[in-house]
Amino acid sequence: MGRHHARVLASLEGVRLVGVVDPLGDREGWAQGVPVLRTLGELIALGIDYAVVACPTALHVDVGLELAGAGVGALIEKPVADSVEGARALVAAFESRSLVAGVGHIERCNPALRSLRRRLEDGELGDVYQVVTRRQGPFPHRIADVGVVKDLATHDIDLTGWVTGQEYVSIAARTVSKSGRPHEDMVSAVGRLSAGATVNHLVNWLSPLKERFTSVTGEKGCFVADTLTADLTFYSNAAQATEWEALQAFRGVSEGDMVRYAIPKREPLLVEHELFRDAMLGGPADICTLRQGLRTVEVAAAVLESAAGGHTVDLPAPAVVR
Repeated sequence: MGRHHARVLASLEGVRLVGVVDPLGDREGWAQGVPVLRTLGELIALGIDYAVVACPTALHVDVGLELAGAGVGALIEKPVADSVEGARALVAAFESRSLVAGVGHIERCNPALRSLRRRLEDGELGDVYQVVTRRQGPFPHRIADVGVVKDLATHDIDLTGWVTGQEYVSIAARTVSKSGRPHEDMVSAVGRLSAGATVNHLVNWLSPLKERFTSVTGEKGCFVADTLTADLTFYSNAAQATEWEALQAFRGVSEGDMVRYAIPKREPLLVEHELFRDAMLGGPADICTLRQGLRTVEVAAAVLESAAGGHTVDLPAPAVVR
């Protein structure tokens, strides 16, 4: 992922990419012509304003704490940490120094989901009843330190809370491991949000079919977002009354109009970096904060706890970090 960050940063207006850290060097020529350094200390010594942390998840805490200690802002790839304790430590370190920091939950920058969120905020769906996500495809061999819950499901956990503006209050899950790795490679989860909506997540690394599907059903119909193609479609409830006496007793919904919206499709990673740059410059902080990233890690931990214990886990209110 670091090579994509370097590509975007090298051409981002208002930002100058000055160095990349990789202990193994730039073996693939992805450093955009800037110095490739062996240690984070060498990068900090260049006098940087912020850094992008795109190393293995298990290293996020150590790297983030070193940046915070040096007074450097950070955009940390998702998940923000591989444990709740680590995520809390990062929140405390950056907030105590009033540093700008965020988490790279890039689905927040997907054009379809950004449009969906605005439409939900404008009340186009009315009350939200259910959120369903499916995120499946073949195993990515670059992932070695976490399972599908922390790597993939955290996308869906974050986007669900973000688009609805609701918190998770409970979660129940089942996981399996079929690929011979020590971590889970499939999860099915059912949850409840703070305003009463139900949530269903299906995430796996075992399918040859790559799918990125989000649907939100409410009182006025259903939005369906395909985040692979950045398409958003609305299926409305029909408003026509029926004169068929046998059907009048059923107080459900019926199929109405279908609209696929024309949405400007900018690269999500570029949008993510523009938003973080603007936050660094003191503009509106429309970014995923570390505290929001912590909440996603808390929910992911509850998913794994539920799967291990075979019971529903109730989530407390978002933690107060001191």
